[in-house]
Amino acid sequence: MPRRALSNSQVKQNLQKPEWIKVDFVQGNNYKKVRESANKLNLNTVCQEANCPNIYECWDGGTATFMLLGDICTRGCRFCHVKSGNPKGIIDIFEPENTANAVKELGLEYVVLTSVDRDDLVDGGSSHFAKTVEEIYKKNNKTLIEVLIPDFSGEIKDLSTVVKAKPTVIAHNIETTRQLTPIVRDRRASYERSLEVLKNVKRLDSNIYTKSSIMLGFGEEDNDIITAMEDLRKADVDILTIGQYLQPSDFHISIKQYVHPDEFIKLKDVAEDMGFKYVASGPLVRSSYKAGEYFVKNLVK
Repeated sequence: MPRRALSNSQVKQNLQKPEWIKVDFVQGNNYKKVRESANKLNLNTVCQEANCPNIYECWDGGTATFMLLGDICTRGCRFCHVKSGNPKGIIDIFEPENTANAVKELGLEYVVLTSVDRDDLVDGGSSHFAKTVEEIYKKNNKTLIEVLIPDFSGEIKDLSTVVKAKPTVIAHNIETTRQLTPIVRDRRASYERSLEVLKNVKRLDSNIYTKSSIMLGFGEEDNDIITAMEDLRKADVDILTIGQYLQPSDFHISIKQYVHPDEFIKLKDVAEDMGFKYVASGPLVRSSYKAGEYFVKNLVK
């Protein structure tokens, strides 16, 4: 799969993105409702914190991704726009209930919960995840819930806490290939540990769907991408998303190439042949991009 790549110097000298990266920023009524509800209930969304290019489309389509446990991450991955630091053990005890109220107020059929890494907490924030899932089910028993979790430092008891709350989908992202993991992710993150997290979800509850995501544009080799997808299938991952990395600032890791949409289509075909239940692949695809569409219409109902 040949790439149509731009060198680092070209990217830095010319900030003009390819046509296929451009997004129409149209604020519909649902977008405004989600934004107002999140602000009123003091909730963070990863859509805002990570500068997601699909925020208008997803919010207007009735999918929102709430970011639990504050907006300060204890890790510092080189691709991520969320700020790093020490949250000093602080959590918002009202957040689970407020999130459930927002889901009810917005009438969401599908909600995604993610979080910053909280290595400062004894359980990595797993009990907070579980409590939020439980509160949503109390108020919205038909809502499908996806949780995009950190690795909880590999502690299976913390992972088990989330699994026992029975979200519809548990996602954990490998982000990139094995070879590029030490360059792209925080030194405390591990390609092998991420695969083990996904395997352990299925070991704990085989009925929960698992999901992971790969970003392109770091200079990865085609064979290494295929190997990463094969590793995810060996871990029995059900859903895969593949998207283009977009450099948030000059302080983040540089883009090595803008991958043409045709290459994303080829990767989608390869992934589907491997047996993933669902694959979303495209330049603007993100981990929770149109997260509920497939499940609401097909797989779950």
